[in-house]
Amino acid sequence: MTDAYIVDAVRTPTGRKGGGLSEVHPADLGAHVLKAVLERTGLDPSSVDDVIFGCVDQVGAQAGNLARTAWLSAGLPESVPGTTLDRQCGSSQQAVHFAAQAVMSGTQDFVIGGGVENMSMVPIGAAPIAGVKAGYGKPFDSAGWLERYGDQEISQFRGAELIAEKWGFSREELEKMAQASHQRAATAWAEGRFDAEVAPYEGVAQDEGFRPDVSLEKMASLQPMREGGVLTPATSSQIADGASAVLVASGDAVERHGLTPLARIHTLAVTGSDPVFMLTGPIPATEMALKRAGLTIDDIDCFEVNEAFAPVVAAWAHETGASLERTNVNGGAMALGHPLGATGGKLMATLVHELRRTGGTYGMQVMCEGGGLSNATIIERV
Repeated sequence: MTDAYIVDAVRTPTGRKGGGLSEVHPADLGAHVLKAVLERTGLDPSSVDDVIFGCVDQVGAQAGNLARTAWLSAGLPESVPGTTLDRQCGSSQQAVHFAAQAVMSGTQDFVIGGGVENMSMVPIGAAPIAGVKAGYGKPFDSAGWLERYGDQEISQFRGAELIAEKWGFSREELEKMAQASHQRAATAWAEGRFDAEVAPYEGVAQDEGFRPDVSLEKMASLQPMREGGVLTPATSSQIADGASAVLVASGDAVERHGLTPLARIHTLAVTGSDPVFMLTGPIPATEMALKRAGLTIDDIDCFEVNEAFAPVVAAWAHETGASLERTNVNGGAMALGHPLGATGGKLMATLVHELRRTGGTYGMQVMCEGGGLSNATIIERV
């Protein structure tokens, strides 16, 4: 099997809802990171075998195979194909997996995996909401689904509350995690840690959502998202706009083109779990990836675990034994935002550049996803 290498990984800053990226067409956001990763590596665009992008709400401006329209919007060769996928919040992590698998199979040499989501322009849930309004049916009312799970609420918000209840997390400890996320993000930007991964878009040069002065007192004053619940907007990921791109290549292609890879893709895993709890998938996905890799949790130098909600990361750390001191060290989605289809590639960009910065050997990325799914990726710095 051929090794797959990450040659470069880049992302836009994450724009907050209604912020500096809110009016940028998603195809133009995608075009921006595609051009950036090619310019940074010096790779001839015609050498790219495929472009695989993640996007969750593929409706309106995000419909019509966004990977293809982003590539063409960038003014790049019409001969290069593209496809768009939806594995919910892990869409662009799965895009990187598919890119790596294409390279590992020996059928392709250069594949770009990434994703786009402009949540200001196309709100979360826009696709199913539009479908229901048009009379095209609902996602969770098939006969088989109703027989198996009934008509109970299926949502990430309920899942996050169920996790907090099952593991007994208090609102106060979750808010401390949120505060740490903001503080880490502020430190990362102050120290220039994101400079290697971020491609500024016009006037937007850094992530817009983090708050250096966030306080526990202010968070404590927020109303819970559900009556009697412990989650508030502070302990949830922020709505955001952005794009990401990861260039994956074979070892032979890297050598022939004189490129210097940043990391080797060591292990890929994806698994399913309870779709009602929905967000516990990172726990079994981590176990699966470590087993396949022949590694232990202590072998991993740096973790990127998507902060969809604070209890997701808290439960993952509790069950896996991972150190929170080595997890989301530059802040997470509670501070930096979660542009759905772009987040997987965004986190991979942060992970690979953090390993380069610190000299660590192994990094792991894992995400919770709608439907009770989860991707896990282990990379090795080279």
